[in-house]
Amino acid sequence: MSEVALRIESYGVSHKGCVRLVNEDRFLIEPQSGLWLVADGMGGHAAGEAASSSIVEHLATIGVASSAPDLRARFEDRLSRAHDEIRKLSQARGATIGSTIAALLAIEGRFACLWSGDSRVYLIRDGAISQLSRDHTEVQELLDRGVLSAAEARTWPRRNVITRAVGVTEEIVMDFRQGETLPGDIFVLGTDGLTTHVADAEIEAAVISAAPEDACGHLLDTALSRGGTDNVTIVVVRFTGAGQAPSTHPGGNGS
Repeated sequence: MSEVALRIESYGVSHKGCVRLVNEDRFLIEPQSGLWLVADGMGGHAAGEAASSSIVEHLATIGVASSAPDLRARFEDRLSRAHDEIRKLSQARGATIGSTIAALLAIEGRFACLWSGDSRVYLIRDGAISQLSRDHTEVQELLDRGVLSAAEARTWPRRNVITRAVGVTEEIVMDFRQGETLPGDIFVLGTDGLTTHVADAEIEAAVISAAPEDACGHLLDTALSRGGTDNVTIVVVRFTGAGQAPSTHPGGNGS
């Protein structure tokens, strides 16, 4: 099915959580461009915020692409500019500064998700949730090697140590997955402040029949009620067919 036959509703929220004094997360919703992303800054007070803000500010200029390859090229160009800016900031401050990113691109009936770090992209399709991204963390590497069990990983002391982030290494290192966009698809992008406190099945239950705005609000409330130990950022993107009724609330941007 072509992209023009699909309606898109999207919404995003971001909160500093219950422990942190500053929100170093950022998100971007650009449905006219076919771009949605979350970013989680690292590097201490103000620095992490500057890194995630740089990503959002550069990618906000992406404009309207003429094709899927053009959209991907525009995305990589803007992200490269942000990466260079963050690297310069790191050098000026003599500290490691960076940001995770998890992004969704959608155009011409296709999607691509691209990520660096432990912010995640989920797809809910046909009543089942799947994690499209794969965490770039020390604990994920240990899981992949069979050194840790899933139960051990949940309490591993270094479970939050990431192995990739924009601005940290000389070159940007990202992974991506792509596929066809189908009516009924729901994508959820979230920083680790969400996934630390909310299980995959709970994410699915929250978004499966709710408007993106309501789903974001419910997921945020859940994360905060369980301690909100980190900044929490969530973006929900729902694709509906031309003949399907939209959900209760129109899409938009959260605060």
